Amino acid sequence: MSDLSQPATMTDIARAAGVSKNTVSLALKNDPQIPARTRARIAGIAAGLGYRKNATVALLMAELRKNRQAGAHATLALVNAHQDRRAFVRHPTIPAYVEGCRRRAAQLGYGLDEFWLQDPALDGAKLNRILQARGIRGLVVVGLMRENRLPARFLSTWEAFPCVVTGVRTRDPALSFACADHHDLTRTAVEQACRLGFKRPGLVLDGVIDDLVDGRFSAGFFIAQRDLPTRQRLRPFYRFADTRENAAVFRRWIEDQRPDVILTLYNEVRDWLHALQFHVPRDIGLVQLEWRKSDPRWAGMNQHNDIAGEAAIEMVIAMIQNGESGIPAFPRSTLIGSTWVDGPSLAVRRD
Repeated sequence: MSDLSQPATMTDIARAAGVSKNTVSLALKNDPQIPARTRARIAGIAAGLGYRKNATVALLMAELRKNRQAGAHATLALVNAHQDRRAFVRHPTIPAYVEGCRRRAAQLGYGLDEFWLQDPALDGAKLNRILQARGIRGLVVVGLMRENRLPARFLSTWEAFPCVVTGVRTRDPALSFACADHHDLTRTAVEQACRLGFKRPGLVLDGVIDDLVDGRFSAGFFIAQRDLPTRQRLRPFYRFADTRENAAVFRRWIEDQRPDVILTLYNEVRDWLHALQFHVPRDIGLVQLEWRKSDPRWAGMNQHNDIAGEAAIEMVIAMIQNGESGIPAFPRSTLIGSTWVDGPSLAVRRD
């Protein structure tokens, strides 16, 4: 029994629990390599002995991990949740998240092993075995683009490991996440267009995508409209998929709402306007809500998705260091601010 007048050490806990000091260390970090029952028993013994983490030592170890130069000392899983196995390299936006994840993981001395969540040969039990065999202690999920629910067959993975999602917020299960602040970026885009002299901003968006981010694109748009006269508050256009089948759907919205600038996520909107004999930006300006340097024809909002990827890596490492795992009772969010980028799709309005 340790002297209760002195802080208990891991050695004291190991002696009382009849296990090694390394087992105690892993258990107190909630490492899934240690069985849940053993973790709970060791945590109870530690609490009974009055064990407290040394904040100074924890900070020192974090700095050592941050500054280590020679190779990765631990590995995380980077999980592709998109339907396309190669989305990390050929999707228009997902590679930016991946770039940020890889960059920050390398800076902090972590390697990344990649997995494809849609692999029909993979389920939670098999993935868990692979993660444990490779010593992987946390996961970052990238690439959810059509829904905010993760496959149910991986529930055991979300319950056993620290996991952070980047790009969107998941609902089932609700995990901690890092993504752009879609509400703020849309509001900022409307305000910037109005400062440039546009008076009738319109929003063209696939309703599925707006639902994916809990309506935050629409919310930012509606909030920005409050500062406009009622006659300048336009009804958003959500029938993107319908327009691909029938161009008249979009034409009717244009004729009814008469926007002088359109906020959108899609390059196709430029083609739709040209087909209707509208000149960009003379007749109607365009704002890309997910501006990419690969297409300099646009003005818009740079979401800095690579920074969201970096933030997700930082969040999952913090969870590992704090001994957190499983589906959180109170999911945390990190929202990344966007910046305005001038471009030829939006000229100053003079009339």
